Amino acid sequence: MAFEIWGGLVALAVLAVLGVPVVFAFAGAAAFGLYFALGGLQPAIDLLQQTALSGIKEYNFVVIPLFTVMGMLIAHCGAASDLFSVVNRLLKGVPGRLAVATVGGNAIFAAVTGVGVAAAAAFSHVAYPTMRDNRYSRSYAVGCIAGSSVLGLLIPPSVFMIVWAILTEQSVGRLFAAGVFPGILLAVLYALYCMAAAKLRPALAPEGEGSAVALTSGQVIGSLGVVLLIAVTLGGIWFGYFTPTEGSAVGLLGAAILAVAKGMRLRGLAIAFVESGRTVTPIMLLLLTAVMYSKLIALNGIPQQVQEVLESMGLGPGQTMLFMVAVWFLLGMLIDSISIMLLTVPIFWPVAASLGVDPIVFALVGILVIEAGVLTPPFGIGVFVVKAAIPDRDIAIRQIFAGAAPYWALILLVAWAIYQWPPLATWLPGRM
Repeated sequence: MAFEIWGGLVALAVLAVLGVPVVFAFAGAAAFGLYFALGGLQPAIDLLQQTALSGIKEYNFVVIPLFTVMGMLIAHCGAASDLFSVVNRLLKGVPGRLAVATVGGNAIFAAVTGVGVAAAAAFSHVAYPTMRDNRYSRSYAVGCIAGSSVLGLLIPPSVFMIVWAILTEQSVGRLFAAGVFPGILLAVLYALYCMAAAKLRPALAPEGEGSAVALTSGQVIGSLGVVLLIAVTLGGIWFGYFTPTEGSAVGLLGAAILAVAKGMRLRGLAIAFVESGRTVTPIMLLLLTAVMYSKLIALNGIPQQVQEVLESMGLGPGQTMLFMVAVWFLLGMLIDSISIMLLTVPIFWPVAASLGVDPIVFALVGILVIEAGVLTPPFGIGVFVVKAAIPDRDIAIRQIFAGAAPYWALILLVAWAIYQWPPLATWLPGRM
């Protein structure tokens, strides 16, 4: 294997081991590899400049900040709390009602923001104090919050899906549609687990009759506003009234109107926009440098070489998928999910396509497995977000990981189901 071909990947690995931030590692590795691939410094600089300029002008990139701001506005204006209260009230008599309400609230909240971090932070403040007031087990409560927060990575408008679509040049709208049924299935499985665990072990959720409080008109209006926002934004995209980018702009406008109606003023709006910037900026920089890295991967024909290596090992499509899943698991223990996607998809995607794996099935399986990394120790960024946001200093990281373990298993169960029964993911996009 020529150094000219693999030098960029070696440089990326070295920079990562040295602790260089991933965004700089991508850019440095791309520059280093392209220098050898193109035979000089100036051609490498020219290609990187061209890639950066085309990336900045990429129309689909606009979707990410708009949907992120939309979700932050909903979280900060109190609509997430309204959702939790309304779902909790509707579930009167259900075992583990507050946990199920957290899952239901997260599922609805996921449909207005593709950022799982926002959901984890919002429901850590909204749901956890109520569950602890009703003597819920700490591990059961925080595990539910951490586990259900990842629904935002699957249920559209998911930032994961937008990034995947950009990297593989697929339709954002079709991937959004593909995530609907698996997202609902995962939410239902989460709710069934919460109910079963509370029924079998009542000490986990010994809530009293008074835990479902009466609703105020403001809570009902806030929840209905969120549902209407989902219907207009995602319905408009699915029925072809506007593109995902246009839909994100419509959604942001609707979220701003709802936030003002809920009493949010200029200072609150500014805080939501600033937090969105802090969330989006690293993602956009990662995307930009990952596009440079992808140019190097494609130019050197690395996916074809990986495919040849796998074929020489006698691996079929199923075994190749297991190999990719194993790589995603290993990386999930070390780095964040967006970085995993940017690092592996440019290599794995062409290999999967050559093996005849349906692109939508591959996307959903990949997103779900990488999503599981959000809950995988020792990194598990979703777990650490909950730890940072939870208003309980006595909660230990190991308690959150233990509580989230059943949700981690259910994510993998849904990934397996999609691979075995592709229509679960492909039926709805096929009707668009």
